[in-house]
Amino acid sequence: MDKKELFYKLVSFTTSVHRVTNELTKNAKPNSISQVQYNILEFIAVSQPVTPSEINDCLNMSISNTSRELSKLNEKKLIEKINDNKDKRKQHIHLSQDGEVLMKEVFGTIEARFLNRIQNISEEDLKEIERAIDTLQKKLFRP
Repeated sequence: MDKKELFYKLVSFTTSVHRVTNELTKNAKPNSISQVQYNILEFIAVSQPVTPSEINDCLNMSISNTSRELSKLNEKKLIEKINDNKDKRKQHIHLSQDGEVLMKEVFGTIEARFLNRIQNISEEDLKEIERAIDTLQKKLFRP
C-alpha cells in the first residue's frame, strides 16, 4: 500500500466532506447565533457533556475565545454549565432545553437535505456507505 497515495486520497476525501457539509448546513443555523456559536452547539449536541478544554481542542479555539462564546451561549440560555462534584474547577457543558430545541430544528433541516441527497441511492449502496462510515469512524477518526 502506497501510504503517500492514501494520504492524498484522505485529503481529497476530507475536502469533499467539507464541501458536502457546507451544502447540507448552509443557512440551517438561526441568525441569532454566530457560526462559531453554532459550531460549539453542534459539538455539544453530539458529544455532551463536554468540557471547555474539549471544545478548545476540537474546534481549535483559544481558552479565552471559548470562554467568551460559552458565556454568550449561556446568556442566550442555550447551554448549561454544571460544576464537577469531584473537581470544582472543572465544568461540564450540556445543551439547555432551549438549546436542545434549537439543535433539533437545525438537525431537522440538515436531515431533510441529506435525505434529498440520498433519495436515488439503492438500498445496497446505502448499506455500503454505512459500512464505510462505520469503518472510518472505528479505524481512522476515533483511534
